[in-house]
Amino acid sequence: MKTYLTINELAELKLEGLPNARSSLQQMINREGWQNSPLCRKREGRVGGGYEYHIDLLPLAQRRAYVRSFLTIDHRDLELGDGLGGSDAERTAHVARMGVLRIADRFRKDTGLTILSADDLFVRLFDAGDIPLPDWIKEQVKRISTRTLARWRKAAQRDEPAALGFDRSACRKGKGVLELAENGQLKIYILAAIFKAPHLSASALRDMAVKRFSNSIDVVDPETGECSSYDMPSLRTFQNSIKQWKGEYAATIKRHTDPDGWKDTHRFVMAGGASDGIVRLNQLWEIDASPVDMLTTEGRWTVYACIDVWSRRTIFTISCTPRAEAVGLLLREAILKWGVPETVKTDNGSDFVARQTKRLLQALEIEQHTCDAYSPEQKPHVERVIGTFQHSFIELLPGFVGHNVAERSVIEGRRAFAQRLGVSDYNAFSVEVSPVELQEMTTRWAEDVYAHKPHEGLKRQSPAGKAAQSTAPIRTVNERALDVLLAPIPKGDGIRIVTKKGIRANNEHYLPDDFVVMPEETVFCRMDPHDIGRLWVFDKTGETYLGQAVCAELAGYDRAETIARTRAMQKAYLDEQSAPIKAEAKRIKPRDAVNAILEQDRADKVLAFPQREERWTTPALDAAAQVSAPIKPGEPSADLKDMMAEIRAEFADQSGAVSGNAAQANTKASAEPVPAMAEIHQLRPAGKDREAGPDTGMDRYRRARDLEARIEAGEEVAEEALRLLQMYRRGGEYSAYRAMEEDFGESFLRAEKKSG
Repeated sequence: MKTYLTINELAELKLEGLPNARSSLQQMINREGWQNSPLCRKREGRVGGGYEYHIDLLPLAQRRAYVRSFLTIDHRDLELGDGLGGSDAERTAHVARMGVLRIADRFRKDTGLTILSADDLFVRLFDAGDIPLPDWIKEQVKRISTRTLARWRKAAQRDEPAALGFDRSACRKGKGVLELAENGQLKIYILAAIFKAPHLSASALRDMAVKRFSNSIDVVDPETGECSSYDMPSLRTFQNSIKQWKGEYAATIKRHTDPDGWKDTHRFVMAGGASDGIVRLNQLWEIDASPVDMLTTEGRWTVYACIDVWSRRTIFTISCTPRAEAVGLLLREAILKWGVPETVKTDNGSDFVARQTKRLLQALEIEQHTCDAYSPEQKPHVERVIGTFQHSFIELLPGFVGHNVAERSVIEGRRAFAQRLGVSDYNAFSVEVSPVELQEMTTRWAEDVYAHKPHEGLKRQSPAGKAAQSTAPIRTVNERALDVLLAPIPKGDGIRIVTKKGIRANNEHYLPDDFVVMPEETVFCRMDPHDIGRLWVFDKTGETYLGQAVCAELAGYDRAETIARTRAMQKAYLDEQSAPIKAEAKRIKPRDAVNAILEQDRADKVLAFPQREERWTTPALDAAAQVSAPIKPGEPSADLKDMMAEIRAEFADQSGAVSGNAAQANTKASAEPVPAMAEIHQLRPAGKDREAGPDTGMDRYRRARDLEARIEAGEEVAEEALRLLQMYRRGGEYSAYRAMEEDFGESFLRAEKKSG
């Protein structure tokens, strides 16, 4: 069978659904862009050129029609083989499957296609019903796939006829009542209950399902889509299905119910990935702690382990309880033997994240990496070495109590039996190793056995041999200084504020003994591990040593002598500090400060350029200005200006005559007006009181006329009086009375005066 066809060959096939004329077929090819497809190629080695098109470019119906013409069926493909056992149903299923497989293989040979391409086309023809097979084969083999043909072909090559036989369980897989009930919700509900409580029995799960879905459940046939109602399956069906599901979802259930166990057994890891990037000695240490799986003469103790990741060498220390002091002792021994590391990786246990541990690492400039909570896989080296220690060494010692619950239950049974016989726990467990002996034996095992044993992580090289190959320098420290850094710290992170009573620590007061520190200063303290009555005092950063402080009661000192010595040191310190200050203070005069301020050079001062200003006003500002400043009267007439000029000249002469007097007399004379002028200023005659009654219009007009007469006569009149006169002359009252005076003459003024 050709897989690449020219346009002429396609036209000759006369496939249903394709144009029969070459021109029409060419138009369809151009319209659908076959020539732009990678399945189109140029004709090679033939006259005329042109293109060839792969059959996969044909529509599915036309492609099946073309391929079907190369499919042949031989009656020998459907014959029963010899030696087949089993029931008739199993033999029939075997023949049907082998017949389909033989037809598929012949199709591949006839077409010359690869096995994948031929199987793909054959599966399409089979599923579309284009292969003329007997009905009994169609009943046995209803659906196939390329994977099905590959599995059958492999079974036939291995001569496994049973694999091609009838498998009722395989036929029912995924089609049971519990699988399909309530659209799969019943199965999900049972699995959820198993996730929540793995210990639940099948009976309890069935009761929960009945309560949730009732005794009647709906099942939809996946092939026909028909919905049917069934009674809740029996307990045996539940047991079989739950057993099958627990195997099918084993990894998922374990991940949910036992995360640590799932990490140990199912989670993929990169072999050696935890030590990637570790290329030198003391680059990274991992430390951890675990209870020892044995009883000592003083009970069950804890082992602390430290491992250098690059060399895998290890140090173990035994501690009574997990505490920060045990971490410090482990680091002390490792640092004195191996040197100072660059980084230490720990978990987030209280002893590893304690302030004392962090302060020690910071003082040694060691970087600390803390693993996430419940993530032991982040420090796998120390976890494995502790496991090796427990399984390879501890179980050899007397007093071993087991590694897990199963082993411990056996030992506990022996213990209970011993108790019934009146034997103590120590005798039942053969407890005879003390903590000191355990530490000695542990150190010997780590240095003499484990350090010289080939290690798989080091490619069968021993930790001691690996460490000996290192050429990196080892950072050593002063042992005495390291002991000081390991000294216990009082509560509150060791930070104290000095008071006049001294330094308070452990409910006691410590006074400086060989140094001076002032009250209200902040210091950092460490306890002397060999003398409870003594403190080592540093500055608040802990990087400068100041001296020792003592508690007289705890140290056995005399209280009076202690306070006297402290006061004497304080006085000597203050006198020495204040001597040069007092000498310089005597040279400073009381007015030195103010003189220095007033006499400072102003030439250096920077003067700012005046900035452009513009007057800003609003209606509210204008109204406020009228309230805050008196309203000025209008401009006087030309005649009054001349009069005012003459009057000002007379005032100038008077002020010149007074200028020769003293300043106080001049000020007083200028402040007190002439009595006659004061009377005119108010346009009110002298001696008239406001309580006598209000002025009438005629009174005001008559005073104005009198003022005008005095001005005409050359008498002295105040400038304010002139302004008031000008304002009055502009009013209607003055104009009215003036018109009446012009009509009636001076008799009008006299008549009004008499009548008033």
